[in-house]
Amino acid sequence: MNADPPIPLPAALTGRSALLDGLRPVLGRRPSVVVITGEAGVGKSRLIRELLTRTRSSGTPTLAARCQEPDAPFPYAQLPYAPLPYAPLIEALSRCRPRPEDLPPVTGALRGLLPELADLLPPAPPPADDPRAGQHRVLRALCALTASLGKVVLAVEDLQWADESTVAFLRAVVSDPPPGLGLVLTVRSHTPQGGDGLPFPLRPPAHVVVAERNLAPLSPAETGAMAAGLLGARAVPEEFAERLHRWTGGLPYVIEEVLREWSDATACPAGAAGQPEPPLPASVRRAVVERLRHLPSDARRVVTAAAVLGDPAPVHLLGAVAGLAEQEARRALAAALKEGVVRAGDGAYAFPYELARRAAYEAVAEPERPVLHLRAARALTRCTGPLPLVRVAEHYRCAGLRTQAVRCLEAAADRAARGGDAGTATDRYLDALRGGPSAVVRDRVALKLARVALNARTGPQVPAALREVLGQCSLGPGPSGEIRLLLGLLLRNQSGSGLEALEEIARAVPDLLAVSTGQAARALAIIAIPSLKGWAVGEHRRLLAEAERLLPQVDEEDLRSAVLANRATALALMGDPSAWDAVADLPEAITVEAAARVHANLAGAATALGHPERARAFQARAWQAVRTNQAPYLEAFVETTDMLAAFTSGRWAGLLERAERAEEQYQDVPDFHAEALLICGLLRLHTKGQTDVARRLLDRAVGTTALDTGIVLTSAAAAVVRVHLAADRPAQAVQAVEGVLHHVRRTGAWVWATALAPPAVQALIRDGRDGEAHRLVAELADGIARRDAPAARAALLTCRALLTATDGPQTGASGSDALHAAATEAWTALERPYEAAYVREAWGLRLLAAGAAGGRTVLHEAIAAYQDIDAVWDVLRCQRGLREHGQVTVRRPGALGYGDHLSPRERAVARLASLGLSNREIARELVLSHRTVEHHVARALRKLGVSSRTEIGSQLGP
Repeated sequence: MNADPPIPLPAALTGRSALLDGLRPVLGRRPSVVVITGEAGVGKSRLIRELLTRTRSSGTPTLAARCQEPDAPFPYAQLPYAPLPYAPLIEALSRCRPRPEDLPPVTGALRGLLPELADLLPPAPPPADDPRAGQHRVLRALCALTASLGKVVLAVEDLQWADESTVAFLRAVVSDPPPGLGLVLTVRSHTPQGGDGLPFPLRPPAHVVVAERNLAPLSPAETGAMAAGLLGARAVPEEFAERLHRWTGGLPYVIEEVLREWSDATACPAGAAGQPEPPLPASVRRAVVERLRHLPSDARRVVTAAAVLGDPAPVHLLGAVAGLAEQEARRALAAALKEGVVRAGDGAYAFPYELARRAAYEAVAEPERPVLHLRAARALTRCTGPLPLVRVAEHYRCAGLRTQAVRCLEAAADRAARGGDAGTATDRYLDALRGGPSAVVRDRVALKLARVALNARTGPQVPAALREVLGQCSLGPGPSGEIRLLLGLLLRNQSGSGLEALEEIARAVPDLLAVSTGQAARALAIIAIPSLKGWAVGEHRRLLAEAERLLPQVDEEDLRSAVLANRATALALMGDPSAWDAVADLPEAITVEAAARVHANLAGAATALGHPERARAFQARAWQAVRTNQAPYLEAFVETTDMLAAFTSGRWAGLLERAERAEEQYQDVPDFHAEALLICGLLRLHTKGQTDVARRLLDRAVGTTALDTGIVLTSAAAAVVRVHLAADRPAQAVQAVEGVLHHVRRTGAWVWATALAPPAVQALIRDGRDGEAHRLVAELADGIARRDAPAARAALLTCRALLTATDGPQTGASGSDALHAAATEAWTALERPYEAAYVREAWGLRLLAAGAAGGRTVLHEAIAAYQDIDAVWDVLRCQRGLREHGQVTVRRPGALGYGDHLSPRERAVARLASLGLSNREIARELVLSHRTVEHHVARALRKLGVSSRTEIGSQLGP
C-alpha cells in the first residue's frame, strides 16, 4: 500500500531562532535549569530536539525523556496503562554509558530497573526491610547515576503527565543539582501566555542558572514563513498566511498537519478567491475530541454551544444555547478554560483556532444541531445592541427555517443600503436570493438588489441573479421594466457587455411606458449616451429626442433629475453646443450619488472636448459628492476620470504608481480597469520607453473596455501608431489605426478622434497614401463642424499642418509654419503640453528636412517640453531626429556611471538581443541609432561575461 511521502520539515525553526540562541548559553553555564512552557502543538518537542542537537554538536552528551499520558493505552496490554515509577527516566538513562569507577555503591539498586547497565553497575545492595526505604534508595541511586555522568544535558518533556516518582526525582535534582547537569523541562500550559504549570515548586539554589520561557504560537507572518517552507515556495501571499493563522491559531503542529493533507494548498495561495476551507486533519480532530472527553458534562455542553455560535460569545449567550443557568455556565466555562479547550478575551469565550471549533462542531450529533442553531438564533435576537442579522440568518438556515433566514438577510441588506454601504447590501441581497425565498419575496429582493448594485463594484453574479428572476416571468411590467433597466446599466457600467447592455435597456422601455413615463424617459436618456462601440450618433440623438419628448410628462423629481443628468451627459459627449445650457438646467436638489455620477461624466467629457476649466470644476464637485457617500463604484469612477485628466494635462509625476494601484483595484469594473490599463500603458511608453510592456498593457485595455466614450480605443491606437512610426514601420502603423477609424466612421463620433487623427494622418503620409490622408482630414473637418470641441479643432489644425509635408516645394514654408504655430498655440491654450510638444517635434523635423533655418531650435523646444513632463521616450526620438539630420547633441557632463553593472539602456538592448532581434530591429524599437545599439550590445556582452548573443538570456536574470 503506497503512502504519501512525509511533508518535509522546514530547514530552520520558524520564529524560534532568537529563543534557541538565548538558551544555548544558559545550558553552557551548568548547573542550569531551563523550563519551557506552551500549549499543545506549539512546538515544544521540536524546539527541544533542535536545542539538544545543537548541544551535542558542541560535544556535550544529551539524554531525552518523555512522560506519557496516564490513561494512554500500553501496547499489547488488556488494561489501561499505569506508568511504572521513574519510567521516563529509566528509558533515558538506559542509553547512557557511565564509567564504573564513577558509580557509588548505591547505584547498584538500579540493576533491576536498568538491565542494560548491569555490566557497569555495582552489586545490588540487600533488599530494604521498609518499602519506603527501598523507594528512597532508588531515588538516591538515580540522582547518583545522573551525577556520575558529569557534563550532561537531561531533557524531560510533558511534565504535566509525570508520575509521582519522576516528580520526586526532579524535585530532588533541582534542589541540589550535580555540577555538570543541564536540566531541560517542558510542561503544557493552556493559554498562549503560558504559566508555571510545573508539578513542583521551582526552587533551585542561588548558584543554579535558571531560564523560564513560554513558547507562544506563531504570528501570521511567521505562519506564512512556515507554510512557505513546507510547501517549498519562496513565500505565500499575506492573505493566505492570515487565513492559515486563523484556521490553525499559529500552532506549528496544526499548520504542518493541515498542509500535509491539503493536496491543493499550493494552488490556494495564488488565488484567494472564494477562500477555500482547509481539510480538518484526523489527528487534529482526535486531539480536540480527546480533550472534550475529559470535560465534565456541563463543560461539554457549553463548549458545544461555543462551537455552534462560532464567534466569541459572552457567558449568558453560551448558557442560553447550552441550556444552562448563568452560574452553571460560568462553572462549566472554568473547567473548559482549565483544559485549554476555549479561551477568554474581552468578556467573551471562543475556541483558540477555527479548526478546533470545526472539530468540536462535527462531534455534535446531526439531530442535535438544528435544535442548537434555533436556540442560538433566538438567543441572539434577545441581545442588546444592533441585531446581528447575518449571524441570526445563518443560524435559522442551519435550523432549517429558510423563510426566517431570508427575512433576516433582507433586513441586513436594507440596513446596509440605508447606511450607504452598497457593497455589503448587494452581498446580503444575493444571499437572500440564494436562500430560496417565495416568489413574492424573490421579486421584491431582486428589485432592491438591482437598485443598490449600481453603486457597488459587483461581479457577474448580480446580472446572473437578475436574469434568473426575470426568467421566472412572475414580475409585473413595472418591476420587470425597472429590473431590466438596472440590469442594462450594470452590464454597461460594470460587466463589459456594451451592446448587450444597450439592447437590454431598450427592451425595458415598453414595460416602463406601461407603468411610468418617468422610468421610460430615464431609460431612453440612458441609452442616448453615445459610445464608440455602440450605435451611430444619429440613433443616440433620436433616442435623446424621444426622452426629451416625454420629459414634460414626468412629475417625479428624482426621475426628472436622472433624465436631465443623462441628457447633459449625452449632449456633452456629442460635443453639442447646447450641452452647457443643459448643465445649467440640472436641478439643485440632486442626490449625492447622481451628483457624483453626472459631474464625473461631465468632467470626462469636458477633458476630452478641450474645456480644462470646466473639467476641473466638474471634477471638484464629483469628488465632493463621493467623499460623502460610501459607493465604491462611484469612487472608482471619479478616480479614473481624475487620472485621465492628469494624463491629458501633463501632470505625470506619481501618476504611474497611482494608475497601477487603480489597475489592481478596479479589475471587476471593465471600463475603469481599461482606463487604468490605458494610463499605465501610455506612461510605460512615454516615461519609460518600455514599448513591449506598453503595447501589452494597451492591448489589454482595448480588450477590456466595454462601450468606451472615445478614450481607450483612440488613445491606445494613437500610441501604437507612434511606436510603429518611431520604428519606421508606416504600413503597420496604418494597419493599427484602421479598426478604430472604422468605429469612428460607423458612429460618426469625430469629436472623439482628437488623439487618433494626427498620428493617423502622419502614418498615411509616411506610407505614401497622401490621398487617404487628405480625405481623412476632410472627414474630420466635416465631422466636427458645428461641434463644441476645441481639442478636436486643435487636432484638425495639427492634421492640416502635417499635410503640408505632401505639398510641393513651390508652395513655400510660410503656410506650413503658420499652421504649425497655430496648432502649437491651440494645444498650449488647452493645457495639453504633450500635444503641443508633438506639433513642435513635427514642425522642427519638417524644417530640418527642408534645410530651413530654425529647425534645430524648434526641435530643441520640443525636447524641452517633453522633458518638462518626463516624456523620456519622446526626447530620445527627437534626439535621434537631430542626429539623422546631422545635428550633434552635446551630452551633459556628470553622467552616471554603472561600472561592471548594466545601465538601464544596456539592459533594454540586451533583453531585445536575447530575444533574437537584430541590431537594426533593436534600433527601431528603442529609437536609437544602429551604431549606438552596436556599442550597447558589445558592452553588455563584456559585462555579462558571455561571448555570443545566445548566451545573454541565461545571464540577464529577471
